[in-house]
Amino acid sequence: MTPAFSDHFALVSASYASFRPHYPASLFEWLASRTVRHERAWDCGTGSGQAAVALAHHFHEVIATDASVAQLAQAVAAPGVSYVATSAERCALAARSTELVTVAQALHWFDRPAFFAEVDRVLRPGGALAIWSYGLLAIDPAVDAILDELYRERLGPYWPSERVLVDSGYAGIELPYPDDDTPTLSMNATWTLAQLGGYLSTWSAVVRFRTALGADPLPDVMRDLTAAWGATETKSVRWPLVVRLGRKPL
Repeated sequence: MTPAFSDHFALVSASYASFRPHYPASLFEWLASRTVRHERAWDCGTGSGQAAVALAHHFHEVIATDASVAQLAQAVAAPGVSYVATSAERCALAARSTELVTVAQALHWFDRPAFFAEVDRVLRPGGALAIWSYGLLAIDPAVDAILDELYRERLGPYWPSERVLVDSGYAGIELPYPDDDTPTLSMNATWTLAQLGGYLSTWSAVVRFRTALGADPLPDVMRDLTAAWGATETKSVRWPLVVRLGRKPL
């Protein structure tokens, strides 16, 4: 039985759309190169559509699904992208109708056996399943030390248990198809301190901390970050990006 859906981001869906980082264009160019046909892609767990919009530059049609209506309400409209509220484990796509299935930073929320069965149903032979995740951001040693303490110590008990899978880069999860070689990629941005604060507000552990304790962990952290940030208006931000891809046999 598919577990009940828990929407960890409904309360911060607008911030999620504004402050979550964007994936590099080279990722989607590489994904397109791994598929022969470019008629349809399914972006599952699309959130506010960051990956779906990028996929639409390479595929005629992108079906972008999420179980969170709140997230989809913030999704970016784009030609060729259709947003649908549905679970990962059961979609309305026809059998063997899709060249590529993507899951960006969302696989840990799914009932994986049920989702993988649905992927196998909708993928055409030779089609591909691509999943990716990104870990804790890095800026500079002084800022990173504060973020690490927030992430591991102050928020540690409030991360959903599924977060462990993200920290491992989904290591140990067996895809339904053999893994292909994948490129080494990262996400990069140039942010102000305010943008960093907006991003931190989208962390599911921050939402759970506020709900559980009726307090906000971020004001104290932002004061510490302000001191560590210094006089520089913006800083370079980097996230390690781990990509896995498996191809359905012909």
